[in-house]
Amino acid sequence: MVKSALGIFFSLISVVLVVPAMAAEGAETAATEKVTTEKAAPKKPVVAKRRTKFVGKRHSAARNRTVHKNKTNASLDSSEKLVKKVVLVHGRHKTVYQRVAYTPVIPAVPPVLSAGDLAGLNLTRDPLALKSNAVLVLDQSTSEVLLDKNSQVALPIASITKLMTSMVVVESNQNMDEVLSVTNDDIDREKFSHSRLRVGSQLTRSNMLHIALMSSENRAASALGRNYPGGLPAFVAAMNAKAKALGMVNTHYADSTGLSRNNVASARDLAKLVVAAYQHPIIRQYSTDSKYVVDPGGPALQYKNSNHLVENPQWEIGLQKTGYINEAGRCLVMQAKIEGRPIVMVFLDSKGKQSRLADAGRIRKWIEANKTATIPRTVTAQQS
Repeated sequence: MVKSALGIFFSLISVVLVVPAMAAEGAETAATEKVTTEKAAPKKPVVAKRRTKFVGKRHSAARNRTVHKNKTNASLDSSEKLVKKVVLVHGRHKTVYQRVAYTPVIPAVPPVLSAGDLAGLNLTRDPLALKSNAVLVLDQSTSEVLLDKNSQVALPIASITKLMTSMVVVESNQNMDEVLSVTNDDIDREKFSHSRLRVGSQLTRSNMLHIALMSSENRAASALGRNYPGGLPAFVAAMNAKAKALGMVNTHYADSTGLSRNNVASARDLAKLVVAAYQHPIIRQYSTDSKYVVDPGGPALQYKNSNHLVENPQWEIGLQKTGYINEAGRCLVMQAKIEGRPIVMVFLDSKGKQSRLADAGRIRKWIEANKTATIPRTVTAQQS
């Protein structure tokens, strides 16, 4: 019996010792297999499926809107902008982005003051509410002054200068069929104005004069001055000598184009110039043609008159010339028959692109309305 009890005791001890050893061996084997498996197959990144499941749709939609907006912004040009709008689609609010036309706000540029404005001539008022700072209207046949507004003040006259240019050319008896060339010397390096005559263009003196008077072609006027005996300095000297001979006491010329602000004259002086220039049929014709075509050695060029009143059948214009640079404002000299009377009109430093022509219309209506009046026709503007 004692032997049986001892056998049972030793059997229990064996079981206790073997089972933990086997468990330890199994754990070690499992760990070894795990390491081997990890070396054989790289570990995959863990994806947060749970977060994607609940918020993925909302974030995806927002991301798509952002990408679409960024792409749209990138394709916009300077005249468009993107506007965000919320619309109702199938009972749900949806955000959309729409292109709309866009005009950027440009800061206002202060106007350039003319010489007349700087002199305070814009404060002068007249009965006809004319937009020109200096005006003279007279009857050509009697020299009676009908309206006088700052007519003694010397102001820049811009391309009205070309009327004196034409006088010097015509009275110098140069060959009108001589071919003149446009050179680099005729390029405007003061105002950088545009010209349709390229360097190398060739026209007769007659055609140069035609488009200079009719369309105020600056390079043509420059070429006329350069090709005078003695060149441009001699030509300008001849212009000033002619002005003195006509009694234009407040006049000075610096070039043949009028691009220089140093070309100045008073309205009263310019009325004398109009009367003198009217004596030359070629100046009357060239200044009042509505259209003219020239061939400068390439494609033919069609020029139009810078004064569209010459095409108006209600006007009978015998001579005209327009002018404009910043310092001079809009200028116009014109001879026209109104109620059978030859009227000379001078408008200097007018404000607005069409204002000088509108002033001519006001003068015409005023003369027509007073054709039977017995009161004196002279109107003198007053300083306000």
